[in-house]
Amino acid sequence: MAAASREETQAILDRRSVAAGLHTPKQTYTMADRIEECAADSGDHVFIYYGGRSYTYGEANARGNQYARAALKLGLKCGDACGVALENRPEFFFALWGLAKIGVTGSMLNTHLSGKALRHSLTITGAKAAIVGEECLPNFDCPELKDFLPLWKVADPEKPAPAALQGLYSADIGQMAEAEDRGNVDKALRAGLIGESTFVHIFTSGTTGLPKAAITSHMRFLSTGEVMQLTTDTGKGDVFYCYLPLFHGAALMSLTSAALRARASMVVRRRFSTSEFWNDVRKYKITLAQYVGEICRYLLNQPAMSEDRNHTLKTVMGAGLSADIWGRFVDRFGIQHIFEGWGATESNGSILNVDNRPGSFGRVPFWEKTNVRLVRYDVENDTHPRDENGRMILCQPGEVGELIAFIVNHPDIGAGRFEGYTSAEATEKKILRNVFQDGDAWFSSGDLARYDSEGYFNFVDRIGDTFRWKSENVSTSEVSEAFSDYPGLEVLTVYGVKVPDHEGRAGMASVVLDKDRDFDPALFYKMAVERLPAYAVPLFVRLSPQPDMTSTFKLRRVDLQRQGYDPGRFNDPLFVRDDSARAYVPYSVDALARLGVKPFVAET
Repeated sequence: MAAASREETQAILDRRSVAAGLHTPKQTYTMADRIEECAADSGDHVFIYYGGRSYTYGEANARGNQYARAALKLGLKCGDACGVALENRPEFFFALWGLAKIGVTGSMLNTHLSGKALRHSLTITGAKAAIVGEECLPNFDCPELKDFLPLWKVADPEKPAPAALQGLYSADIGQMAEAEDRGNVDKALRAGLIGESTFVHIFTSGTTGLPKAAITSHMRFLSTGEVMQLTTDTGKGDVFYCYLPLFHGAALMSLTSAALRARASMVVRRRFSTSEFWNDVRKYKITLAQYVGEICRYLLNQPAMSEDRNHTLKTVMGAGLSADIWGRFVDRFGIQHIFEGWGATESNGSILNVDNRPGSFGRVPFWEKTNVRLVRYDVENDTHPRDENGRMILCQPGEVGELIAFIVNHPDIGAGRFEGYTSAEATEKKILRNVFQDGDAWFSSGDLARYDSEGYFNFVDRIGDTFRWKSENVSTSEVSEAFSDYPGLEVLTVYGVKVPDHEGRAGMASVVLDKDRDFDPALFYKMAVERLPAYAVPLFVRLSPQPDMTSTFKLRRVDLQRQGYDPGRFNDPLFVRDDSARAYVPYSVDALARLGVKPFVAET
């Protein structure tokens, strides 16, 4: 396929820009109106398929009305915030729709959090109560949450909570809702709600530290749906696959909002299943799915079958798909469109690959058409170099820098706005000021990237994941890519560990293999030295039984870094690079000595 011209790519991006500007800060049309509009014009069309049941747009709207009335009786009112802790199931939407109808912000609680982190999440959003599914109730059984705020029950026949915990609930909102009227609630209950009002809080999915609550307005949520529906060219005949956690932005914003705009159906699954993925696609005739992190690799690691191309899935969208996996995924499964992108839940800028260019997350054909820029970044000193005038320096093709986005601050314009977090301090930390001129403000993404002479971008690393060794910058993602075709590799996590008496960090790899595969230390060594510069070849390899990941398939490097290469801190087999043996050998003090490295000392 011939490469697209800059003008052809820009024409698509221009249409996306128009869609992004359709919703404005002061508009009175909100998510509640979108939900009721869907029910009015597509009430008999299936919105959700779940576990053998289906729910139409009309039914979802009616159930939302019932939850709205129950929440009102429990004391919520327009302007309040309410925590929502539910796994992927229809009741998640019913509860959220209900809150939207009375102007209450839903705070999307991570269903894996408990203790201090959970209390922190509820505190920073000012939640008055929390709607908690039985499947999540054990998370609230901790000293930090004792008598902290009312918990309202949503029964879960699949995962009922232990009887001993039922006393944590002060009300059963699900049961109350069943008895309520199903008609649309009075719009006066959400009077004053406008486009820039907060629809949901979505918590950042970082690998360490306490969560931040990103503010997501009705305008932003609706705009995301407009843009993604236009981009994917989806409509009422499409079926979306929702298996990523709905408490994060990918599934809730990009997928759900686009489905609502298209009036498409959604197949909702509690969590991703490698073994059931293609079964679901064929059963429900799914046409669009999301991916993140390692999901495409998981699917490729399954045994090839004659039915691999016998399916309806034509479009996938997401982030984290390397060029090598991209090609193999397309060749094997015959996917027509891959929309790899860059952005974040709270980011005011984005880039999307609309050209099916393998390995790239998108293109900037003309800089004057985007608010995104790439500026030089000094990894070693964690700073942005500035020129003689004190301004940041734009990267040229091939240079690695940080992606930033100009913050549009206009009362009537929503596109380009940085809505920030519930914490003013956290918001300010993400803003770079006086970047190119006095008084300007730019969103700091924390993502390192480079672009080529045609304007196509490739992801390099997250700031903090790149590390220095032998006075060189080592990109964890580029090291990982060198092993993308290692036989039986399921997940590879690359990170830097401190080494006594050495500057920087030495490379270490946590390897997860298919259960039927054995580690080949000579082959791993061969691939490393042939494909990587000497300074980037890992010194240590740890064989892990399973990947340590967040709920959105992001690897937890920080915990691995803390454990380092001390075999006393974990039970996994540990190997050390041995250049004389041209292989990785089992850990020993002698092996360390041959490498010129002292035993690991934990950082204080």
